Amino acid sequence: MQSSERKNIISLWLVWHFGEMPRFLAGVWKNYILFASNYFSLPILLKSLFAPWRRYRWNYPKGFQIGEFFTTLVSNIFSRLMGAMVRIVLIICGIVFQIFVILAGAVVFIFWILLPLIIIIGLWFVFFY
Repeated sequence: MQSSERKNIISLWLVWHFGEMPRFLAGVWKNYILFASNYFSLPILLKSLFAPWRRYRWNYPKGFQIGEFFTTLVSNIFSRLMGAMVRIVLIICGIVFQIFVILAGAVVFIFWILLPLIIIIGLWFVFFY
């Protein structure tokens, strides 16, 4: 007879519910956190915060043309500011989503640990209240 057949079903359930499943849920939670980080590319967005939007960049004119120089300067500054604004919005969305994933994972994890107690209290209210 195998060792799992000799054990009590209650002890097998306790090991599964409080041992195996919390490890599994923690792994799933970690994968969601990594997905959120990779989906929004927060480190890359922070590194390239003031990079030009969609790499739109104008070359400065050869020679001394003051009007063309300032037109190019303003266009490049505008492109960098546009890139910064879009990246800041994406960074904020990524942080909000990351917070949501962390909180949702914590709620699921705590709910799973407290599930037997919730079921017992629920049955007590159904039958004795």
